[in-house]
Amino acid sequence: MPRAFSQYIEPVMPNSENTYALILAGGSGTRFWPLSRNARPKQLLDLFGEGTLLEQTIRRLDGLVPPENILILTNALQEAAVREIAHMLPATNIFAEPAKRDTAPAVALGIGLIAARNPQAVMLVLPSDQLIRDTAAYQAVMRDALATAQQSTGLVTIGIRPTWPCPAFGYIERGAAAAIPGLACAHPPHEVTRFREKPDAELAAQFLATGGFSWNAGMFVWALPTVIQQLTRHAPELAAFVAHIRDAADIPATLAARFPQLTPISIDYALMEKAERVLNIEASFDWDDVGSWLAIAKYLGLSDGDNRANEAITQLDSSNNIIFNARPGTRIALLGADDLIVVQTADALLIANRHQADAIKKLTDLLPPELL
Repeated sequence: MPRAFSQYIEPVMPNSENTYALILAGGSGTRFWPLSRNARPKQLLDLFGEGTLLEQTIRRLDGLVPPENILILTNALQEAAVREIAHMLPATNIFAEPAKRDTAPAVALGIGLIAARNPQAVMLVLPSDQLIRDTAAYQAVMRDALATAQQSTGLVTIGIRPTWPCPAFGYIERGAAAAIPGLACAHPPHEVTRFREKPDAELAAQFLATGGFSWNAGMFVWALPTVIQQLTRHAPELAAFVAHIRDAADIPATLAARFPQLTPISIDYALMEKAERVLNIEASFDWDDVGSWLAIAKYLGLSDGDNRANEAITQLDSSNNIIFNARPGTRIALLGADDLIVVQTADALLIANRHQADAIKKLTDLLPPELL
């Protein structure tokens, strides 16, 4: 039996004036050392010749969220670079956190800032360091997520369909399709059964075999009245901070005084795992968190010997290497070298076994401060 015509109607969207985005653009620069540094981590680099990941994150919102409603949180070390990249946004929409306090305090700060402007807003929370190229598909998912958040009392997560049993991601266990009266969309939400911590490889394989699991991409959508209610119930310290920021006569002074006092905790632990209703929409767009040099490799050019490089190299009897040369006027040549990561910048050279890419972060602990 064909579906009723009403089931094909576009979901009710919040007015663009009520739609906000919070982009999280802090974080360290250890995994992509020596190209990335503390003052210019992954999201502030142009790794693919398509603009920085932060710039791409902002531009994906074009037509979805008005520029004046896009807020960015960073830190003092990266603030100047963020302002340079995000020049298309109002300068007053960029905030530097006065201390490192993990994602829950950062998100609470964003909620308070947006609540001061529009207490009825529906907001997106977005990382700034993910590679997503299909903007049309991305916006279609986000429009459905915004409609879901507006028409329900749930906190919405965007999940990524797993393509392999990755032990480096958290997982979201999806339950039954969500019943939301009046909601009709191409990406229907499901109830979240529970959040699962980063599993070992064996458990991750079980998740994939079982089905019904999504990678947790750290993207959230909610209506402000809903999320503030949930914070009040489950994270009163953060709810109080939201109120202080929302009602502050002097936001910078309030931020400087109160933010460093907050308990460092992730938004998953503080809120998402405790909330009464969490909904999941599985993404239909391409997605990559490009978490290491190994992830970058597939976007680099393929040269002789199955080597991946961002520009021409010279090689003899060398294969399966990843080469990134960020020092103009120089040439990298390899002889009898296999399975290496070679990254050259103006002041540093990394030569690493590609099978130890995850240990680059540990290596940076041994470096002099001027190279971080």
